Amino acid sequence: MGFNFGLGMAGSYYAATANATGSHPRLAGEIDADLVVVGGGCTGLSAALHGAQRGLSVALLEGGRVGWGASGRNGGQMIPGLRQGAVELVRTFGRRRARALLELAWSGRELMLQLIERYAIDCDLSLTGHLLGAAKAADMRGFEAEARRLTDDMGYAHIDLLSTSQARAMVDTPYHGALLDRAGGHLHPLNYTLGLARAAAESGVRIFEHSIATGLESGSAGVRVITAAGAVRAGHAVLAGDALLEGLAPAVSARIMPVANYLVATSPLSEATELIPSSVAVSDSRFVVNYYRLTADGRLLFGGGERYSRDAPHDIAAFVRPHLEAVFPRLRGVAIEHAWGGLVSITLTRLPHVGRQGEVFFAHGYSGMGVILSTLAGKLLIDAIGGETDGLDLFAGVAPPAFPGGVALRGPLHVLGMLWYALRDRL
Repeated sequence: MGFNFGLGMAGSYYAATANATGSHPRLAGEIDADLVVVGGGCTGLSAALHGAQRGLSVALLEGGRVGWGASGRNGGQMIPGLRQGAVELVRTFGRRRARALLELAWSGRELMLQLIERYAIDCDLSLTGHLLGAAKAADMRGFEAEARRLTDDMGYAHIDLLSTSQARAMVDTPYHGALLDRAGGHLHPLNYTLGLARAAAESGVRIFEHSIATGLESGSAGVRVITAAGAVRAGHAVLAGDALLEGLAPAVSARIMPVANYLVATSPLSEATELIPSSVAVSDSRFVVNYYRLTADGRLLFGGGERYSRDAPHDIAAFVRPHLEAVFPRLRGVAIEHAWGGLVSITLTRLPHVGRQGEVFFAHGYSGMGVILSTLAGKLLIDAIGGETDGLDLFAGVAPPAFPGGVALRGPLHVLGMLWYALRDRL
C-alpha cells in the first residue's frame, strides 16, 4: 500500500482511463516560498492554483502521487450542498445561517465549472443531476420536508420530489421515491484532479511528489514543513491531507475519522442506458450508502458495503458485488473489471472542518461531499490568506467537535455507531 492509502488504485477504472500527465520530482534540499501546501488532491491543488493566481510563490508537497488520494478515486458524484440537509441545518443554526452555509457550499459547483472551462479540463463532465433514492417508504416524509425547506426557505430552484414511478423511470431499481437535484452530476475525478494539477503547474506552482511531510514547525517567522530529503520555508501553510495527515497536526486530525470505501466498475454494458436512463448520479438513503453512476464508456461504477476497520477486504470485487446485485438483480454475475478503494474522512457532524491555527490553514472532513467542497475549500483558504475571511469564518463557526476519547478511541466508538446504524438499516 502506497502513501496515498489507496488499495488497487493502479488497477482502478480511473487510472486505466487517466489523461496523459507527467510526473513531478521529489523535494531535495531546502527551499523558500510564500505558501507551502501539503496534499496533492483537489483541496491542495485548488489552494495552490488560487494562491498562484494571487501572485504567491507556491510549493506543493504530495506524499505519493498527485490525485491518487480520495480526490482521484472517489465515486465522482457532484452533489451540491452539505451532508447535513436544509432541515437539519435550520434546526441547528437557524434559517439565516443555514441559508448562508448552503449558498456558500452551492457556489462550489460554479467554481468547478469555471475551472473546467477556463483550463479545458477533459473529465467526462455530465450535468445530468443527482438522485437520492428512498430506501424505505418512511424516508419520503423526510424528503418532503427537505424539498419544502430548500424551495421555500433556502430559495433553491433545482430540487424535485419524485414519486415511486418517477424515480423508477430515472433508475431501474425499486426506490419508494426520490429527491432529484437537477444541479448535480458526475465526472471522472482523477482526470479533474490531474487537470487542476496541470493548471497549477502552468501557473507557476512547484509540485513535488513522493515527498511525505514528516514535520511542521510554526512560529513568528512563518512555517517550515519538513520531508525526508528537504524542507519548505513559507509565510503560510495549507494542510490538505484529509485522512492521510497522520501525525503531522494532531489537533487538526482529531476532528476527522478516516474510513474506508470501496468501488468497482463493471465491463461495458449493452443495457447501461436501461439501468439509468437519465444518466444521473445516484445514492440512497441508507446510513451505509450505496452510490453509483454510469461512466462515459457505458460501465456501471458502484460503491457500497460496510466495513468498520482499515483492514481491507481480501477481494474488493467480491466484497462489493452483493450490494451491486441487490440494487440491480439483473446484473447478477456481471463481469467486474476494476476494483479499488481507500481512506476518506468524516466528521461527527458531517460538516467540513475548515479553519486556521496561526499561519497554518486547513480543510478536510467533507463526509462524502468532497467532489465539490474540496475545490471550494482550497479557494476559501487562499481568500483568507489574502484577508477575505468571510467564507472561512462561516465554516469555522460550525467546526465539528473532536471525536470523544481522542484519536485512540474514535475508531472503536465509530465502529459501535456504524454497527447500530447498519442494524437499523436492515430492520
